[in-house]
Amino acid sequence: MMSISGEHVKVHFRMDVDEDGWPPVSVESLWAVDLGDGTVRLDNTPWFVRGVSSDDIIRVDLDGEGVRWAGETVESAEHCTIRLIVLKDSGSAAARQSVLETFHRLGTTGEGIERFGMVALDVPPGADLPQIRKLLEHGESEGRWQCEEGCVTAAWRAAATA
Repeated sequence: MMSISGEHVKVHFRMDVDEDGWPPVSVESLWAVDLGDGTVRLDNTPWFVRGVSSDDIIRVDLDGEGVRWAGETVESAEHCTIRLIVLKDSGSAAARQSVLETFHRLGTTGEGIERFGMVALDVPPGADLPQIRKLLEHGESEGRWQCEEGCVTAAWRAAATA
């Protein structure tokens, strides 16, 4: 199954499910752009995969059915992936949208998923990391959401002490 460089393809990530059943899937598929050399550039924010973020370049292996399986990260784009379980209004669509809009003003993008009342944020290197961290901590302390760091950078960790 040959692909054309630059086309959007699905890349599959295998994940370990813990004793509590999290994440709720053992494989997550992410959109990526085929770079034509056995690597792809991730083109969306992971819901469950840890250690990768949007725009990272990942080596892929094709199996016998033409499925692309994620291998090592070749180049990090220095984005962070932050996931929130929105507790306000039981994670309603309006509550998720409000969270997305609040963080968007600080330079993030992201999307929500109804099934888990979740929001996945893509935090690019140029975003206001100290303000984003402060807002995350504030919202968590007020019981508006629970937060998980899916993939963070040295700059993100440094912003905690800023």
